[in-house]
Amino acid sequence: MSIRDAASRGFGQGAAAYERGRPGYPAEAIQWLVAELRLVSGRTVLDVGAGTGKLTRELISCGARVIAVEPVAAMRAVLAQVVPAARALDGTAEALPVADASVDAIVAGSAFHWFDGPAAAAEFHRVLRAGGRIALVWNRRRREQPLHAAISAIIEPYRGDAPSAYRGEWRVPIVAGGLFGAVAEREVPFEQRVDADGLVDRVGSTSFIAALPDAERERVLARIRALAADYEPPLRLGYINEAYVYERR
Repeated sequence: MSIRDAASRGFGQGAAAYERGRPGYPAEAIQWLVAELRLVSGRTVLDVGAGTGKLTRELISCGARVIAVEPVAAMRAVLAQVVPAARALDGTAEALPVADASVDAIVAGSAFHWFDGPAAAAEFHRVLRAGGRIALVWNRRRREQPLHAAISAIIEPYRGDAPSAYRGEWRVPIVAGGLFGAVAEREVPFEQRVDADGLVDRVGSTSFIAALPDAERERVLARIRALAADYEPPLRLGYINEAYVYERR
């Protein structure tokens, strides 16, 4: 099974856990993105790899038209239910289901590291209007924190070839070829508070954990639930929201 097939299977099986357990995006970061992408009424923003709409829902109130592209049917079904104001389309970053020069901005929340970077960059360039901008956003776990470190010790042996945004390879296809120029970047620390069930959902939504055979996945999640018992509730998961904005050349 390819990395992408495994991811599709994992995200499909973990869609409900993803919606329940993944953190959203801090208000301060959203306000900054809306300003940098110039999202106002009359403009169109494309959310690529939208998942269950964690970022999509935050963009609705800006007044721009929001189109969400998500290839995994189970994730897209949750998105359509939770964010009915957005138009949800089946598609991938490498073959976007929109016309040339038809959108003003593109966002990818916790997703670009899963894309074929060069192909996605070329597609972003194709569908953006002149001067359009892209924002690549991640909620990075503060893995130096004891709880996150303990989670990593349990799940990382299962990662295999699953890509990670932490290594930064995603930057190369964006800046290569001269298609985009860097505009701005920003970090916003924030915290997610969960109970034991929330922690299990958070870990269970990780693609390579969700894709495990049922019995093995349940063993991993049982270890996570036991870990939760070692901490005073609510459990505090620290993150750094990272956002990087580029402009089409």
